[in-house]
Amino acid sequence: MAITGETLMFIAAMLAAGALAGFVAGLFGIGGGFVVVPALASVLALMGTGGDSDKIMHVAIGTSLATIIFTSLRSVQAHAQRGAVDFGILRSWTPWVVCGVILGLFVARYMDGQALKITFGVGVFIMAWHFLFPVLTRNGPIADHMPTGILRGGLGSFLGGYCTLLGIGGGTPAVLIMTLSGQPMHRAVATAAGFGTIIAVPGTIGSILSGLGETGLPFGSIGYVNVIAALAIISMSLITAPWGVAMAHSLNAAHLRGALGLYLLLTSSLMLLSAVQPPSRERLLGNAPATLQTELANHIPEQDHGI
Repeated sequence: MAITGETLMFIAAMLAAGALAGFVAGLFGIGGGFVVVPALASVLALMGTGGDSDKIMHVAIGTSLATIIFTSLRSVQAHAQRGAVDFGILRSWTPWVVCGVILGLFVARYMDGQALKITFGVGVFIMAWHFLFPVLTRNGPIADHMPTGILRGGLGSFLGGYCTLLGIGGGTPAVLIMTLSGQPMHRAVATAAGFGTIIAVPGTIGSILSGLGETGLPFGSIGYVNVIAALAIISMSLITAPWGVAMAHSLNAAHLRGALGLYLLLTSSLMLLSAVQPPSRERLLGNAPATLQTELANHIPEQDHGI
């Protein structure tokens, strides 16, 4: 396929999105999904890459999960070298988290772009509220060990399904679960990176399989994963993440937490706003039967003769 000006603009936009994702992830210590999903959804819609507007959100979520595979593995490796990763927790939670991912993929297949935007907006709003008003962690741990039995199965499945629908690695909710269960913060953060891999691998495979054979996907997509965007985001995040980390160490921790909460609140608000906006004329035409599309596109209002 020839490289056109539109293709180069798309790649440049994805590089910019990756740079922002890496910087914010390093600055706030969160996975890039909170940045990648809204950035991809916006860029794919604005660039007009040939994709169906109703499937753009599916591609944004699937591509975000694909980028998390690389970033989470890199993070786990770094933490494991310091002996901070609790692989026992990861092994015991993996079957339940994967079950949740599969359930999330199944539910997502029957959701349109608007429903996915609302789900993402509400989920990120909950995370924003947690960072702005940390009520759950205010009184310290509520247990001295990780959940077992039915509770572990329920929480693990919810974690996998919830993160799959949002296109995130689950670091924030996983850290919350572990710290409330009496795990030291450094161990919780290190182990939470492993949950990102557990969620992202089956999530990416499922996103590819779910989108195979679908029409109206942006160019460069394999199923619901856009390879061009994934490679651009991963490459740029490697460069900019250390910049975000360096800035984070120069800021007050309480101010940083508040800034993260405000960022997530703004992100959720913009996503919810885009979900409730009325569909454009082009989208209405695209969803209409072919004959009706022609009639609507060529329709010229009759003059008002006062009759």
